[in-house]
Amino acid sequence: MIQAFFFDLQAINAGGSRPDGIAKTPIKKIGVLGAGMMGAGIAYVSAKAGYDVVLKDVSLEAAQKGKGYSEKLEAKALERGRTTQERSDALLARITPTGDPADLKGVDFVIEAVFENQELKHKVFQEIEDIVEPNAVLGSNTSTLPITGLATGVKRQEDFIGIHFFSPVDKMPLVEIIKGEKTSDEALARVFDYTLAIGKTPIVVNDSRGFFTSRVIGTFVNEALAMLGEGVEPASIEQAGSQAGYPAPPLQLSDELNLELMHKIAVATRKGVEDAGGTYEPHPAEAVVEKMIELGRSGRLKGAGFYEYVDGKRTGLWPGLRDTFKSGTSAPPLQDMIDRMLFAEALETQKCLDEGVLTSTADANIGSIMGIGYPPWTGGSAQFIVGYQGPAGIGKEAFVARAKELAAKYGDRFLPPESLT
Repeated sequence: MIQAFFFDLQAINAGGSRPDGIAKTPIKKIGVLGAGMMGAGIAYVSAKAGYDVVLKDVSLEAAQKGKGYSEKLEAKALERGRTTQERSDALLARITPTGDPADLKGVDFVIEAVFENQELKHKVFQEIEDIVEPNAVLGSNTSTLPITGLATGVKRQEDFIGIHFFSPVDKMPLVEIIKGEKTSDEALARVFDYTLAIGKTPIVVNDSRGFFTSRVIGTFVNEALAMLGEGVEPASIEQAGSQAGYPAPPLQLSDELNLELMHKIAVATRKGVEDAGGTYEPHPAEAVVEKMIELGRSGRLKGAGFYEYVDGKRTGLWPGLRDTFKSGTSAPPLQDMIDRMLFAEALETQKCLDEGVLTSTADANIGSIMGIGYPPWTGGSAQFIVGYQGPAGIGKEAFVARAKELAAKYGDRFLPPESLT
């Protein structure tokens, strides 16, 4: 923990991942495309940091609804004595809702926050690209779509970059900045400086499907769903997640993430692998996701998932899980269940380091703890590998030995990469 919260965090906030030799160019005006939950949150934290923000949606009414999110947060802050009427009014005055692309004139930093669809993202950028400043940074808040592919929809690919916020934006401390193949150091430096200015911690990663955080958290969720499919009791899976130190147990988290979105990501990943000439190996979790969708239980948004909901409030695990997945027919040791989750994420982190998606262990550790809830006691998903304590001893060799044990029992996905052996 000392490694992550002192040394790693200090290295990041000191600009360890910021390109050298690039002068600071202050951003003057921000344009947020999409006034849904993410866009509304981005507009709020930007205005709170003193930036003027144009919040655009398909209509003025939709944009005004997005601004309403800031109004609610400020009303709560006033009620609790955390701000003054004058400061609150000034913050809200900095957010201009609109349905008209022409209102983005003068914007020098665009943050797109629309639905995860490449064609839609291309469309909204093309609508404003010639209106904003000629040197404006063009940022996308995508959580999974490769930045290099998204950049093909704009003329100035060197100014295109990924800026992945986490939900809820006003509370989550991390921002994952993603460099595409053509992203310039100047664009990266400006986004890095903006992230610090809004009080967030930036990590910088290179482009890949799912980048770092979405890719790694997916392995945590998938491992839990695989256990469910094997016949492990749902409550035992949740207990293992909590005992491991995760802030939200995995089935609960799956409901929040939404199984339909997870299915779309799996389909897109399969297509990406096969289009590149590779062989896609489906994860055992995919069959569980497909079964739940077939049953009409895709998550909290649907009002039904692994948990039951009444008026949007979680009431307990869905009893039908036991019959659907033959719960109780498998009872692995609790430590195996805990290790499957922790090791799945740590191994994926190592692959991200090997592939150059991550360029520093500091970004890996801070990103995993602050962005996706990797248990803080581990020091982060990279530190867990070198600091692991197990039956074979302490350190990387002990981690490798345990990973091989898990692979023998639960599948080759636990085999450690060559970089660790």
